[in-house]
Amino acid sequence: MNLFGGTIGNLESGLKYSATKQKTIAQNIANVDTPKYKAKDVSFAKMLKDAEIDTMSAHRTDQRHYEFKQPQSSDGVYSYTNLRYRQNGNGVDMDAEQAKMAENTIYYNALIDRINGKLNSLKTVIKGGQ
Repeated sequence: MNLFGGTIGNLESGLKYSATKQKTIAQNIANVDTPKYKAKDVSFAKMLKDAEIDTMSAHRTDQRHYEFKQPQSSDGVYSYTNLRYRQNGNGVDMDAEQAKMAENTIYYNALIDRINGKLNSLKTVIKGGQ
């Protein structure tokens, strides 16, 4: 029986995405005055695709069967290539980064709230409904 699979596993993946996004936003803000720095962002779709591939497994019953190879998973972070906001080539828009940070904080808090609800439900079941 997989007690913490399913919903809690998906919420954990969401928290990984949120943490990666927070680090990326913080890195962008820290480099707001760095010449030629290109802003970075995180692709949720890429992280989701990597998570689906990482969970895939197969049992080979014969040596002639193809072996499943899992590609190297990436963190989903990418740089904007043709983005310039300033004369020095810096691509960080402070207002946009602060808005992204606020949005990510709300997303993170919602995930934490949902995980707390799931764990409280398990706690109630373990206590026998008391």
